[in-house]
Amino acid sequence: MSQWCQLQMLDSKYLEQVDLLYDDSFPMDIRDYLSKWIESIDWDSVAGQESLAVVRFHDLLAQLDDQHSRFALENNFLQQHNCRKIKRNLQDRFQDDPVHMAMIISKNLKNERAILACAKSAMEGGGMASAMVVEKQKLGGKVQEMRDRAQVADQTIKNLEDQQDEYDFKFNTLRNRENELNDVMMPKELEKEKMIINRMCLDLKAKRQDVILQLTDLLNVTQALLSDLISEELPEWKRRQQIACIGGPPNACLDQLQSWFTAVAETLQQFRQHLKKLQELEQKFTYESDPITMKKDFLEVRALEMLKNLLSNTLVVERQPCMPTHPQRPLVLKTAIQFTVKLRFLVKLPEFNYQLKVKAVFDKDVTDKKGFRRFNILGTHIKVMNMEESNGSLAAEFRHLQLKEQKLQGNRTSESPLIVTKELHSLSFESELQLSQSGTKIKLEALSLPVVVISNVCQLPSGWASILWYNMLTNEPKNLEFFLSPPSAKWSELSEVLGWQFSSITKRGLSQEQLNMLADKLLGPKAQGNPEGLIPWNKFCKAQNSNEKSFSFWSWIEGILDLIKRHLLFLWNDGFVMGFISKEREKALLSDKCPGTFLLRFSESSKEGAVTFTWIEHDMHYKPIFHSVVPYTKKDLTAVPLADIIRTYKVMATDDIPDNPLRFLYPDIPKDIAFKKYYTKNSEAPEPMDVDNTEKSGYMKTELISVSEVHPARLQEKMMPMSPDVYRYLEQSVSTADLDAMTADFQDQN
Repeated sequence: MSQWCQLQMLDSKYLEQVDLLYDDSFPMDIRDYLSKWIESIDWDSVAGQESLAVVRFHDLLAQLDDQHSRFALENNFLQQHNCRKIKRNLQDRFQDDPVHMAMIISKNLKNERAILACAKSAMEGGGMASAMVVEKQKLGGKVQEMRDRAQVADQTIKNLEDQQDEYDFKFNTLRNRENELNDVMMPKELEKEKMIINRMCLDLKAKRQDVILQLTDLLNVTQALLSDLISEELPEWKRRQQIACIGGPPNACLDQLQSWFTAVAETLQQFRQHLKKLQELEQKFTYESDPITMKKDFLEVRALEMLKNLLSNTLVVERQPCMPTHPQRPLVLKTAIQFTVKLRFLVKLPEFNYQLKVKAVFDKDVTDKKGFRRFNILGTHIKVMNMEESNGSLAAEFRHLQLKEQKLQGNRTSESPLIVTKELHSLSFESELQLSQSGTKIKLEALSLPVVVISNVCQLPSGWASILWYNMLTNEPKNLEFFLSPPSAKWSELSEVLGWQFSSITKRGLSQEQLNMLADKLLGPKAQGNPEGLIPWNKFCKAQNSNEKSFSFWSWIEGILDLIKRHLLFLWNDGFVMGFISKEREKALLSDKCPGTFLLRFSESSKEGAVTFTWIEHDMHYKPIFHSVVPYTKKDLTAVPLADIIRTYKVMATDDIPDNPLRFLYPDIPKDIAFKKYYTKNSEAPEPMDVDNTEKSGYMKTELISVSEVHPARLQEKMMPMSPDVYRYLEQSVSTADLDAMTADFQDQN
């Protein structure tokens, strides 16, 4: 198993470590596209030889070109675009320094091996992190045992055939000699020859018995492996796919599951060939109580049933229905908008190529749900499965499907039990396979995860909330009435899913402290983030009309996610946005910090998502005073980026003396060190005024800044004319009366 596949089978906390290894300089897509090729190269040696690094750099570009061609054959426009973009970025970054690229790859491969070793060590120490890897290794051992037994049986049958041919030859030779030379052969010699023939016959019967026992054992081992695949491995893969659909760790390598299914299919086909050979041997020679005659039919029926069972579970939805315009929100489909879905047949055998014709059917088994909407599926909904060049798998991708609502009388009435975004629908795929040897027809069917069908893009967030809740709490794809009585979620479940919503679109999930704040909002501060605390569906998605708020918890989270994606992505990834923190906790963190220390948090009163900053000052008695600005919305940040707002922010302490109170990003990072790389202009070297252009245009250049005005009545309460350190020093050295007099004089002068 490749190193990349092993990594994808690890627990989520190890996958997060893998995610941190890759960034824009060398994206994870390359690692995934070219995993086998990358692992076949000794990158340590490449990194030490510039000429070799140049060769490997161009080899990698050629590999990307090949991958782009495969995407073109698949008509996968999005992946073609990604591939072209990745190639351009690689050329920009490493064309003049291919050694640097080789060093990055070498370092990443070493770190991957370290992560695998760490996971293995945790397992050996009794940890659960690598339990799945160990199980996969055990399953791989079972596959190898099955193949070894099939090989032994094959060799035993060949030996049996040779032994039977030798017996036939000697038996017929002795018979002919008895007829032709009976008067010449001595009775003792004849008796000796007969004894040899009889012994060969006994050995032959024993060998036949051994063959039947070996084939029976082979079927038993195969049956156990088949049971593991169908009852455990396949459901586990489907569950991991559910988790991946709602932002969780990427699903484990489907190629591995395909190799196991294919191994079982190959073994069962080989087994049927063994039986065919035994039938030929039986026709040449048989006897009373012949084990081949007695067991052959039973073994054949059993093998055929196992093959039918295997193949009937082999059609899977490799990629769930998704609109290309919203790749991170699968399973929410909009009417009249194309969506894609991909099927795979997990048995990789050339004889099945072009045999399977798959038909897509929408809501096949939901004809009796009163009030539920009905849809017609438009576009090419019948596809022939073909072998993919990239991995040889048998697949079919539907790229141009659309849904159109049936305008039937009474289609949706006042009796309709659910609103649009809670109504679940299903997409099924049907096919039929005919076995060439027996002519047996096997019906194949795959069912997508339930989908939500919306008619307006503004319904997408609510539809996604339904998809999150469903896939978090159940793995029954036929349970389309889930939201008639939706169960509550444990905080331990919901907190993990909420973290995925952030880590799936950024490089940073949610910390435990951030999750604690969200737990307080949903469960109340008394719950203290109790992992067993239950959150009802309505608490999650229904607007709570309190404190003048009329939006749901999820709407608030959704607005913040959109704010991060549009305006705060790099700041969030760097950990500069604390984000989710209560006002009480905010004050506790800032209370012992230097004046001008500030932090960034999300507003709790904005449905659309807004960010604000709070900083600390001290009055003359060193009492902390906290200030927060009116939250900045997406509209505000479209005009001026947040980093520039922080750089130029002013407080009008008097009518003519503006001051920037923001000095340190919590805990103690100088503001310009934290945000300098995000400034649109260099704060240390402002652009000189272009006199010529100014004179020609008649305008002077301007710059938008954010300004807060402090009412003069508040100056005495909060403004301190010296630093806290100086004030404390004077307080120790000068009497209180003298210190107050000095302070009053200073204020009068200013």
